[in-house]
Amino acid sequence: MTYTKKGDNMETELFGGQKIFKSSQRIETYGTVDELNSAVGLAVAQLKHDDVKQELLKIQNHLHIICAEIANPGDDRPNSLKEDHVKFLEGLFDKYDKEIEPLNKFILPGGTVDGSKVHYLRTVSRRTEREIVRLSTMSTVNPEILKYINRLSDLFFVVARVLNRRDGYVEKNPEY
Repeated sequence: MTYTKKGDNMETELFGGQKIFKSSQRIETYGTVDELNSAVGLAVAQLKHDDVKQELLKIQNHLHIICAEIANPGDDRPNSLKEDHVKFLEGLFDKYDKEIEPLNKFILPGGTVDGSKVHYLRTVSRRTEREIVRLSTMSTVNPEILKYINRLSDLFFVVARVLNRRDGYVEKNPEY
């Protein structure tokens, strides 16, 4: 059987057995992390740049850790998100940032199909960050999660620009 019927009464059960409403901020937050992870998976399935695909797969695993941590408040686990995960993103940022010119103006998100997909990941990542911040005003959240998601949206911005550059797209500035 693939359905449980346990959620028919507007509640869901956390791993520890606690029942909470599906409309709770905790559920909204890990649902948004799951959405981001799925969007990353879609990008991985469609991107043509293997180096980026492999790094996005690692990020998907990190997002899975975040989702589990948010879904299980107070659980002390060896697989929690740590500073090393944040450093991993910072290393990727530094690596990709060397491939592009510094910006002195705003650019329009978009470009190539690959670049546009990663720009979209940036926006979903920013929304995920807002949900995590909301949750952190009500409950304790591992501070490394907030750092990670903040760095992730920055990384997606740089990677989108790199993919556009690699594929010959010239970035466009907004017309005011």
